[in-house]
Amino acid sequence: MQAAARPWSPVPPLSVEHLAKAYRTGGRILPVVGDLTFALARGEIVAIVGPSGCGKTTLLNAVCGLTPADSGRILWSGVPLDRRGRTPSGIGYMLQKDLLLPWRTALDNVKLGTELRGMPRGQADERARALLDQLGLHGFAGAYPATLSGGMRQRVALARTLINDPDVLLFDEPFAALDFQTKLLIEADTVRLVRDGAKSALLITHDIEEAVSIADRVLVLSGRPTAVKASYTIDLDCAPDDMIGARESAGFGDYVRQIWADLDIPRSALGRAGLGISRAAARP
Repeated sequence: MQAAARPWSPVPPLSVEHLAKAYRTGGRILPVVGDLTFALARGEIVAIVGPSGCGKTTLLNAVCGLTPADSGRILWSGVPLDRRGRTPSGIGYMLQKDLLLPWRTALDNVKLGTELRGMPRGQADERARALLDQLGLHGFAGAYPATLSGGMRQRVALARTLINDPDVLLFDEPFAALDFQTKLLIEADTVRLVRDGAKSALLITHDIEEAVSIADRVLVLSGRPTAVKASYTIDLDCAPDDMIGARESAGFGDYVRQIWADLDIPRSALGRAGLGISRAAARP
């Protein structure tokens, strides 16, 4: 399935300007996101890492209109997000849990979004089968979620996210629960499909190595109220979808160590913080 060519525009598909969000809890105000500003360029993959509880998921929910921001602006291709929180079109949102409907086959789960959009059934079926084939699930279109492995279920969820050909993809730790081998394979599939489709992507992750191996740019968030603490443009000598090659590239360990230092987490927490840093990358 070839994606249609997207017209070039100098306007970023997503801009976040001075975003702030707080919650009321136990009779007090808890600032979560404070004065957060960044932009996602066309065709760019940006990964966001930060301390646990700093508001990364709140950011994604605000960006797509699920959670209204208290102040600041969110612009989609230069157009402000409806302040009522209406979800903009042209985006795909993939969560950590696959959330497949157990009574629907893999094919029908992928096609769910096309039904909501009113896509003709024949066109939807063709797109869904093509995506399943591209993701290594040829022959599993008729399988039910209970019969699929965790990695296969995430591939179905990825196909469902891509079925309506969104311009921008939002990923909220979609690979966190996978074993390392499956994780690398699906990361490679994701990068390839994003690049081939000329899409932009925003990835939330706790895994620093994942962020460095996948992204063009990594944003490091501070603790609450969160803001952008550091930004790294990633330049590795390997193919964009080569997850092993990325980890073997000169400079990979330096990026990981610098980002780890920005998070202000002591070395003693290695191996139990769940932030995805290998011993090799952690060596001084």
